[in-house]
Amino acid sequence: MPFDHYHIIESTLREGEQFSTGTFTTGEKLEIAGALDNFGVEMIEMTSPCASPQSEADIRTIVDAGLKARILTHIRCNKNDAIRALATGVAGLDIVIGTSPQLMQHSHGKNIRQIIDLAGEVLSFVREQAPDIVLRFSTEDTFRSSESDLLRVYLAVAQMGYVNRLGVADTVGVALPTQVYNMVHQLVRLTGLDVEFHGHNDSGCAIANACAALEAGATHIDTTVLGIGERNGITSLGGLVARLYTINRDYVRKYNLRLLPQIDQMIADMCGIAIPFNNYITGSSAFIHKAGIHAKAVLADPTTYEILQPDDFGLTREVAIGHRLTGWNAIRDRSRMLGLTLDDSTIKAITLDVKRRADARPLALAEIDVLLRAAAGV
Repeated sequence: MPFDHYHIIESTLREGEQFSTGTFTTGEKLEIAGALDNFGVEMIEMTSPCASPQSEADIRTIVDAGLKARILTHIRCNKNDAIRALATGVAGLDIVIGTSPQLMQHSHGKNIRQIIDLAGEVLSFVREQAPDIVLRFSTEDTFRSSESDLLRVYLAVAQMGYVNRLGVADTVGVALPTQVYNMVHQLVRLTGLDVEFHGHNDSGCAIANACAALEAGATHIDTTVLGIGERNGITSLGGLVARLYTINRDYVRKYNLRLLPQIDQMIADMCGIAIPFNNYITGSSAFIHKAGIHAKAVLADPTTYEILQPDDFGLTREVAIGHRLTGWNAIRDRSRMLGLTLDDSTIKAITLDVKRRADARPLALAEIDVLLRAAAGV
């Protein structure tokens, strides 16, 4: 599986601005871009300069920041959009046009022949103006489009010879992993071009679809921090990292994984939201073990119930013990952490006491420490 050769296009500063509370100041954009650059993402995608005067100014600011990541902007398949985008000095343009019946009717009003002609006009113009710029062409709403229409468009664009990369977009989050795999595989086989995948999470498949795209030969995946974006957002940066890490840790070694918790928290704070409790890697419950049978095994060997190692992300695991499901091995481990020497029968008696008390309400760790110290005569 080609998971060892891919690039992240981090779109928090484009797709993320489409999140309901994702409005970033210029200073915040600089902070986000700097953090993502330090994390190691290869590309940072920004809102179209046509969105607003400030959006255009912000692109110039990020371009001038001297980051290692290449700065891209995302525009419509429109010559005027391209002119404004090229003037910002970005390293790449991500050009998109809808191909589904819904978007052809209600968005731009063009048929497939007209889409191909427009693509040729815009792409050739960009290539003439900027011979070295990285150029991507993507269909929007790929998976509600006719496959024959898609292949007609993609093959025509590929034969023009202007683009470096083709984009596949699950714009409304409707695709299954098998559909993504099949489409990406066809494009790789038929065109030989790099392929980028952009997947929304409306039905919970964004990460699975991104991995299916990589399996099929995609070279670029769009992400945002915490998965923020239009509606339910897209493939999350942490979620993609978690998925690839579990396949082979070497696939994500190129990134500074220990920065992920602070990046997630930064975006949560800027958007005025909490990190979900079950968020990949950085959720509050991600490394908490509670059931007695789990705790016993984790204390002996963390890999029994952890596929992700918290240390790799600068995090620690927690074994929760102040509840009715607690086991005596977890209580014994806490006793040892306190430097106490208690025999197994005493530990088991304390465990039963904790369970009895916890049937009424969970116990704080300090309360359990009191019981342990009392039993040890400390």
